[in-house]
Amino acid sequence: MKLFGSSGIRGIVNKEVTPELALQVGLVLGSRKKTAVIGRDPRVSAPMIEHALVAGLTAAGCDVTKVGMVTTPTLAYAAREYECGVMVTASHNPSEYVGIKLWNPDGMAFDSAQQEEIEDAIENGNFLRVTWDLIGNVAEDENAIRSHIDLIERLVGNSKLRVVLDCGCGAGSTITPYLLQELGCQVITLNSQPDGHFPARNPEPNDQNLSLLKKAVVAFEADLGIAHDGDADRMMAVDEKGNFISGDELLAIFGRFECGGEKEAVVVPVDTSMMVDDYLEGSEIIRTRVGDVYVAEGIKQYGAIYGGEPSGSWIFPRISYCPDGIYAAAKLVEIVRKKKLSELRAELPVYATKRGALPCANEKKAELMEKVKTKLEPLGKVLDIDGIRVELENGWVLVRPSGTETKVRITAEARENVDEIYGMAEKIVKEALK
Repeated sequence: MKLFGSSGIRGIVNKEVTPELALQVGLVLGSRKKTAVIGRDPRVSAPMIEHALVAGLTAAGCDVTKVGMVTTPTLAYAAREYECGVMVTASHNPSEYVGIKLWNPDGMAFDSAQQEEIEDAIENGNFLRVTWDLIGNVAEDENAIRSHIDLIERLVGNSKLRVVLDCGCGAGSTITPYLLQELGCQVITLNSQPDGHFPARNPEPNDQNLSLLKKAVVAFEADLGIAHDGDADRMMAVDEKGNFISGDELLAIFGRFECGGEKEAVVVPVDTSMMVDDYLEGSEIIRTRVGDVYVAEGIKQYGAIYGGEPSGSWIFPRISYCPDGIYAAAKLVEIVRKKKLSELRAELPVYATKRGALPCANEKKAELMEKVKTKLEPLGKVLDIDGIRVELENGWVLVRPSGTETKVRITAEARENVDEIYGMAEKIVKEALK
């Protein structure tokens, strides 16, 4: 697809995502839906894109309800009362980016077929413009955040933990501090004022960007640290010792508590560590393409109890098919109330991982992957839904073309001798590039 990536439409403001594009998306969506709810994150460009979307939706006869600055999971939950939801966000991307993500009433992002329909309609001009007396109405609703908090409080128990919360100047500032306080936590906030310039840190809550949070957890003698990205669909954590908890580790920890020791299906992307398989022994681990949309599709298709991505997206279908960093934060607080996060982490198996990339022109990627697949297939069980992942006796290796750069990425994980597995895959890729 030309417009939609693995997580909606996203690109640089006024270059790849423009008011003209937003107007067209609104016209196409409004031609197919009678009601829509729209929200935005704090990006400087978000109101501009929101105005264009509302103009397109109403011009096609759709009634629109605006909920203001909210998190993506808040908007996805609000969509249950409408035919669709529209979120203006670029999630974890830097401030010069903006995006549009579309939601079904069950909290599921528009799937591949729905995205293709939108793209085809824009390309072919297949949308309506109604007469003046049929233009859609615009209303406002200030209850979306409160409704989301109430939902989570019905499902998660109280706690008296001391929590340092880094909202990254994103939309999480509007909800997570208040939710955790109402759950009984002592909350110390960092970067909890919405600011679309993201002055404090890059919105992506990875280890490199959370140095202040790690120091603050230790300095305040907190029980854990929690961090969001720009729209709070992601949530990452720091233990009471100031150590960053990786996405694979959180996937496994959440999975243990969601599955409850029973054989349940858990959906993860192809680049997920085998730590999850080994720690959730007895559960069925289903792998999908990289992207929270594809994980959500897999959860729905297989009736899974839980799923997520190591990037920080955790999907709990009892709430929604949208990654919900707000619920994940509350759930993690409930889990840590019973056992320290460092102790939970110590229970996890540890395997060596090696990652790298080689340059590859976009037009050569398809041919390259065919050659790589031919070489890797004899070595073990192959999964080729997103790149080529082969299960080996001692681990696995994934060769996957980048969706955003002229590179092919190699990831290897092993119980021992990871360099040997990585070197084998790298040699195959280099030979295929000749």
